[in-house]
Amino acid sequence: MPRRHRPSPSADPGLLLPPLSQRQRLWIDQWLAQLEATPDWSGRMPVALLDRCWLQLRAVPVERLAAVLPPDSSADAPELVRYRELITAGFNPWTAQLQCWQDFGQPACQHAQQRFWSLQDQGNNQWTLQRYLELIETYRGLWKGSSPRQLPLLVLARAGQNEAHQLLWIGPGGPPMRHTCL
Repeated sequence: MPRRHRPSPSADPGLLLPPLSQRQRLWIDQWLAQLEATPDWSGRMPVALLDRCWLQLRAVPVERLAAVLPPDSSADAPELVRYRELITAGFNPWTAQLQCWQDFGQPACQHAQQRFWSLQDQGNNQWTLQRYLELIETYRGLWKGSSPRQLPLLVLARAGQNEAHQLLWIGPGGPPMRHTCL
């Protein structure tokens, strides 16, 4: 029986779980059973990745997720964080830039800016360090409560498209319980 998406009240009702084959649904059921059978959180918990272009579904241990799908941390470079702090503190942009050059050196600041803008141009499908850390925090939190455990399913954006990866949480019984667009 095909799984249907029942969005939570805050979910985008237009987001549906892409069609999965019978074998893929069995894999998801196996991964959910693994979650329920595991008493303690560990880095071996599965994260499902669905590549819609190739109709491939696979699971990677959460401890390997950052290596398989590296989050964009360019905005979190110390040079850029300091620059934003100075702007927030009321510095004008030129003075803030000069202060950062003094603190970190001009080449380091320029490299951080180039890396940030390069990744913005290439596109990272909004898969940022913050989104990655939110996934980990939410996933780990499932072991603290008594609610049923859910499997994170990252539906990868299509190559060359300016769209975000989508994060669905699949619970026992199948349908995603909530989602966040990444």
